[in-house]
Amino acid sequence: MDAQTTTPSTAPQPATAEKTLSITVTPKAALKAREALVKRGTPQAMLRLGVRGGGCSGFSYVIEFAEEPSARDRVFEFDGVKVVVDPKSLIFLNGTTLDYETKLMSHGFKFVNPNEKTSCGCGESFTV
Repeated sequence: MDAQTTTPSTAPQPATAEKTLSITVTPKAALKAREALVKRGTPQAMLRLGVRGGGCSGFSYVIEFAEEPSARDRVFEFDGVKVVVDPKSLIFLNGTTLDYETKLMSHGFKFVNPNEKTSCGCGESFTV
């Protein structure tokens, strides 16, 4: 009876599918972003969305202008507006919708984040 030996397979293993991370920008928010870029005099610039540690609840939302994306940024485009998000922020912002809200006493961009567990009263910071 012959003895059989087994050796580890050297064949490539199938790659596991990466989870797709994304954000959404409403048409109204894209319009207001375009208007802000034009008013700033840089209509070709991008909007940077992000998350930073801080605020009364742990994390704060960030909206900034960006001239160019960083090497690892994800770039999205909504109604002609390019939006960049760094990889770390995208983990916290995955599934988030950026909207523009107009109320009687205020107006501005609003993050609608399904990952948010709690937020502060002003809506500027959150926990996950």
